[in-house]
Amino acid sequence: MSAPVSPPLIATLLVACPDRKGIVASLAQVLYGHGANILDADQHTDPVAQLFFQRIRFDLSALTTDRVLLEAALREVGERFAMNWRLAYASQVRKIAVLASKLEHCLYDLLVRHRAGELACEIAMVVSNHAEPGPIAAHFGVPFHHLPVTADTRAAQEAQLAALVDGAGVELIVLARYMQILSADLVARYPARIINIHHSFLPAFVGANPYRQAYVRGVKLIGATSHYVTAELDQGPIIDQATIDCSHRDSVDDLVRKGRELEKRVLASAVRWHLEDRILVYAGKTVVFD
Repeated sequence: MSAPVSPPLIATLLVACPDRKGIVASLAQVLYGHGANILDADQHTDPVAQLFFQRIRFDLSALTTDRVLLEAALREVGERFAMNWRLAYASQVRKIAVLASKLEHCLYDLLVRHRAGELACEIAMVVSNHAEPGPIAAHFGVPFHHLPVTADTRAAQEAQLAALVDGAGVELIVLARYMQILSADLVARYPARIINIHHSFLPAFVGANPYRQAYVRGVKLIGATSHYVTAELDQGPIIDQATIDCSHRDSVDDLVRKGRELEKRVLASAVRWHLEDRILVYAGKTVVFD
């Protein structure tokens, strides 16, 4: 039997604050002073909003103090620069919940990618308003919860969902073609923690039946968009998008077939980037670090 692999002693720091001199130097000085070794760093400045964003990934194995003192030092820098910051440790396994309806392609894709090691997380549960995804979840050894919903039972169903999510310590909810509109109250409970895949190149063709809308309009390309969910339907901060060419010869079924390949890829990218702490949300949009 092989020896267990120790979790990597890696941390990722995400920061956002008003742009001013000295931010990069101050953060680097704190990390250096505590023995952390910076592995890579990326930054972005929005000159219109006058905001600064940075992602720093660093090695903790040679830390000369401890995490408590390191976080206290970062907190001091954060206060000095009016900074929103978040520190994530690679050793802390994130939990996600996948919500799906009858369409299976995005659910299958996420479960296969997870089994292949592409998504660094624990899939804590699959939840559906239909029974059909149950055998899929069972095949991958993931707990399944069937929560039927109607207009009259939506509040109670969402309360059950929230109890499951909170009870399992879920950090991210993924809507893998979950064909239900979440209430504003539920969305507000998990800000920037619900990712949806919409089967069009937003902002075009919001709402239902975007492939049929695209066919009627005779568009020459179609797309898919992953985004964080907000109370306004299909208007949340966009994380990733992709397109594919189409023509007058394509039927609605052809557009659906082409689009589903995009949906899987774009949703998986959004989930992976979230788990890798590559995304910062501001002003209704995102910064996604390479």
